[in-house]
Amino acid sequence: MPDSTHMVTPAQRKWLPLLTAVGFFMQTLDGTILNTALPSMAETLGESPLQMQSVIIAYMLTVALLIPASGWLADRFGTRRIYLAAILLFTLGSLACAASNTLPMLVAARVLQGIGGALLMPVGRLAVLRVYSKHELLRVMSFVTIPGLVGPLIGPALGGWLVEVASWHWVFLINLPVGIVGFIASWHFMPDLRQGTAKFDWQGFVMFSAGMVLVSVGLQGLGEHSISTGWALFALLFGLAAMASYWLYAATAKEPLFSLALFKTSTFAIGVWGNLFARLGSGAMPFLTPLFLQLGLGFSPSKAGMTMIPTVLGAMLTKTLVNKLIPRIGYRRILIGNTLALGAMIASFYFIDNQLPYEVLLGWLMVFGAINSLQFSAMNTLTLQDLSAEHASSGNGLLSVVMQLSMSLGVAIAASLLGLFSAGLSASNGQWLGGFHLTYLCIGLMSMLAALIFAQLARDKG
Repeated sequence: MPDSTHMVTPAQRKWLPLLTAVGFFMQTLDGTILNTALPSMAETLGESPLQMQSVIIAYMLTVALLIPASGWLADRFGTRRIYLAAILLFTLGSLACAASNTLPMLVAARVLQGIGGALLMPVGRLAVLRVYSKHELLRVMSFVTIPGLVGPLIGPALGGWLVEVASWHWVFLINLPVGIVGFIASWHFMPDLRQGTAKFDWQGFVMFSAGMVLVSVGLQGLGEHSISTGWALFALLFGLAAMASYWLYAATAKEPLFSLALFKTSTFAIGVWGNLFARLGSGAMPFLTPLFLQLGLGFSPSKAGMTMIPTVLGAMLTKTLVNKLIPRIGYRRILIGNTLALGAMIASFYFIDNQLPYEVLLGWLMVFGAINSLQFSAMNTLTLQDLSAEHASSGNGLLSVVMQLSMSLGVAIAASLLGLFSAGLSASNGQWLGGFHLTYLCIGLMSMLAALIFAQLARDKG
């Protein structure tokens, strides 16, 4: 246990798991409560629902950018100070989102909110790891992760209900009391842990971050024409150049942000690339499906939110089976077969229309949630399991960044496809339906490409 933990009081030790759990709950709830409210937000702001993906992408990209720096910031300034700053920024960002009256203002507020959200879970988890011994960690982390399951379960339904009984602003205002209570509690009970900080790779951080942001902006601009084609191509090429520069830089740097030595572990390399492509499709689903239920099938916001619940229930069910399935079937067969099944399941939304019985739709979503959850669990475990102790922390950080990046790219691609296939259609009388069907078909086929990556696993990889 680190030397700094002798400063932890009994009260801090007792309440730390709850503080971390509250932060995790705020983060996961915000990730799902917003999606159901997007059509209502678009109407109020005078925007097309197809333009609202920037609200999602801005948050995801901000989180991806700050994950690599979260550990260094906590070591440099202390877990207490950074955790308090994270809650404050997230809460102020939520207030700014609720006060926004234009889409650019809302996107800027989501960036502020994302800065806080990016630090909540990593810093809280770091404090837990430093306070509790190894034999206590399983119990404590199990408690901490429970709100991470509750947030997505209630988020879509709560978002839809708030839109109907009040307005979309309350999707953000609901964070304020939780944030205020969390800030006061953290002021009293979050321990101030810090360690000697290694030199942070600012040069690599700037190149890597610039590459991520510019590639995302370029792809989004090409898809939705929010900027001119020339500027979008410039951003895309500039971003690719920045990523290539980082790759060359990391090959010779002594302590790069993410060492290329990570990719010498074959399971890590396959897992990271597989994550990137598999999540392009599945990462778009939380954005695409609430829109589909409301614009395509004509559901009310509250009904659309309630309809999403089976997806989370299916995911919870699969979590109990993963540890039994993987040793029995093996990573290679599970990831190839399940990736193809996941892509086929996404593509099968092509056949959902207003004639489908509601009970069948609920079962359809539950099966998707189960397959999706198995995919994530298997991919993440494979990616990290063979890393050495020296590379475990860096590998986990890079995996977290890739997860956020691929989901933001998936949202951008899905929104671009939906805009392309829905061009010239009226939003009334279910005429969105054809555009949604073709979008689901495309992203399902796109997700299947990851099976080619997982096929590179050794045949005896169990």
